[in-house]
Amino acid sequence: MRVLLAEDDAMLGRATCLGLMQSGYAVDWVTSAEQGLAALDTQNYDCVLLDLGLPGMSGEECLRVMRTQARYTPVIIITARGHVEDRIQLLDEGADDYLVKPFDLDEVAARVRAVVRRAQVGDVGEEDVVHGPLTLQPASRSVLWNGRHVALTTKEFWVLELLMRRRSRTVSRQQIEEALYGWGEEIESNAVQVHIHHLRRKLDPRLIITTRGMGYQLAPAQMLNSDQGVQAGGEAA
Repeated sequence: MRVLLAEDDAMLGRATCLGLMQSGYAVDWVTSAEQGLAALDTQNYDCVLLDLGLPGMSGEECLRVMRTQARYTPVIIITARGHVEDRIQLLDEGADDYLVKPFDLDEVAARVRAVVRRAQVGDVGEEDVVHGPLTLQPASRSVLWNGRHVALTTKEFWVLELLMRRRSRTVSRQQIEEALYGWGEEIESNAVQVHIHHLRRKLDPRLIITTRGMGYQLAPAQMLNSDQGVQAGGEAA
């Protein structure tokens, strides 16, 4: 899951980035509304954390521009203004949630999860995704194999979710990296391969097909329904 943070306070920006990254999010951090809008032109985000008191264009004006341009990415406003009237005004202008400074970093991660879930209601995002014996439950971040829970790390879950939502297509390593890691975040050259290896080991060696030079794709559901595969869940916890 990828988050765009627009915050000009260096200390708060660093702390928020670190907190979200520790929760498994990929974070891109900009310090102005103009930079934020430019980032939205080049990258898809699951959520935007938008400070109101940005230099130049304000966060409030940035929000109006986003909604005028039919950008419906969930937006959480960050501000020191905590009056009810301010909250109502910003929610009416298209904000999805509101965080008053100072805030707890665990709460930020929880608010991001909540607004993304709400945005996915009515889409395939909130419903269980089923592929043969594999069931992915986005709302609870759970994975079942033949009805048994299998424990995955946050990034393993997101790799699997990306592959399941695009199971009719091959997903490149670059696309996976962009979904998992933020700007400037150090990425080991074999990071994606490691996540794929762990998913195969925890679920079924046949689960993910590698197309050399192109990327990864889920194996056909009928192949996974065969009883000849490994009994996954042995490493579930």
